[in-house]
Amino acid sequence: MASSRSKRYLPMTVTFLQMKARPSSPPPPLPGGKVAILKAQKPPVHFYRYLYNTIGEAYFWVDRRRQNDAALASIIQSPVLDLYVLYVDGCPAGMAELDFKDSPAGLLAYFGLLPEYIGRGLGAFFLHHAIQNAWMRPITTLLVNTCTLDHPRALPLYQQMGFAPYSREDRRVELL
Repeated sequence: MASSRSKRYLPMTVTFLQMKARPSSPPPPLPGGKVAILKAQKPPVHFYRYLYNTIGEAYFWVDRRRQNDAALASIIQSPVLDLYVLYVDGCPAGMAELDFKDSPAGLLAYFGLLPEYIGRGLGAFFLHHAIQNAWMRPITTLLVNTCTLDHPRALPLYQQMGFAPYSREDRRVELL
């Protein structure tokens, strides 16, 4: 039986970036408030979904929403994945997911802030620390990609932090 709903797609352009060495620039200034970055050890699926869905909703993050809990748990609780959570005044404010399954390359698979923390000087600070944490692993390259659906400051911030574009590709995302 055919579905009565037709699939809807949104076009985007993906920019692929790479970093070939650990950056030597000093960290951005510490933002105001009580700020902490903690590595989530075997994060519960519901907590990960809260971060992923809340951060990614405005940017059409859909890949992990399509996975069932067991499949998602096997990814996020794997020893080749590091999840760092930014906390501000005791509340989760952002996530940085580092994937090392294709070693010796690392991938900054997901990075973002919860909506109420955008514009407070946290992005550069958190990204700098995520990059430094990635380079603690034995990698030769750190990769990230962003697209035209991401926050407008994403691409300039990645470049400011030392990532260099190496490819672009037109794609489309299937809306949920």
